[in-house]
Amino acid sequence: MQLIDIGVNLTHPSFAAEREAVLARAAEAGVVQMVLTGTSLDDSEQALELCRQLDESQRLYCTAGVHPHEASHWDSGSAKVLRGLLQEDRVRAVGECGLDFNRDFSPRPMQEKAFEEQLALAVELQRPVFIHERDAAERLLAILKDFRDRLPAAVVHCFTGERRALYGYLDLDLHIGITGWICDERRGTHLQELVKEIPAGRLMLESDAPYLLPRTLRPRPKHGHNEPAFLPEVLACVAQHRGESPEEVAAHTTDCARRFFNLPTV
Repeated sequence: MQLIDIGVNLTHPSFAAEREAVLARAAEAGVVQMVLTGTSLDDSEQALELCRQLDESQRLYCTAGVHPHEASHWDSGSAKVLRGLLQEDRVRAVGECGLDFNRDFSPRPMQEKAFEEQLALAVELQRPVFIHERDAAERLLAILKDFRDRLPAAVVHCFTGERRALYGYLDLDLHIGITGWICDERRGTHLQELVKEIPAGRLMLESDAPYLLPRTLRPRPKHGHNEPAFLPEVLACVAQHRGESPEEVAAHTTDCARRFFNLPTV
């Protein structure tokens, strides 16, 4: 049984001292490939460098983009740098980009400008898009509709929204990424009902490590950090609530991720 983790923040400082061990534990857990998340230009460059340094067997790939929290730093030079990154072989998607109206770390007009210009790059280079959205589904959908016909594909990563948002994304033929949020009895129970409504071929799994440690995981790691090796816990929860076996969910989510990111078979 093979799994692909489509969202790993391996550049996070909490992994600095044990990145190779994290990768080894992931492999032992059946996570055969990972997509490292780029959240700023510097972070995207670091993710690309980690792919080069730590991987000799086509296991690591990455995204490159500017997160909405970083949108206030987006300027005319950002697009040029990002275009260069997106032409690297290990970079397989534009992002993490999108809108975050929950924390508003960057002004909303700046978020929208950075998102639209990254979508334009994705259209130009025909790359899929790795999207972040919090409390901004309506506006994000409005922006996406102007680009969707020209984009090869897009995934709403770490989906935590409600039914209306999910249906809006599915109506635009978007993919959906599910994390350990679904394992959280405090705030993720609505996802347990919604996950069965995501068609096979549109669903992918991700850890979002080191964030979102599945609350159902036993034993819990002493350091409290999530890592790709714990993705089978997300798989088990998704399978339970879809009424499928873990093997079935692993097969179709892995196939979906491999096609979405154009990953080689390993």
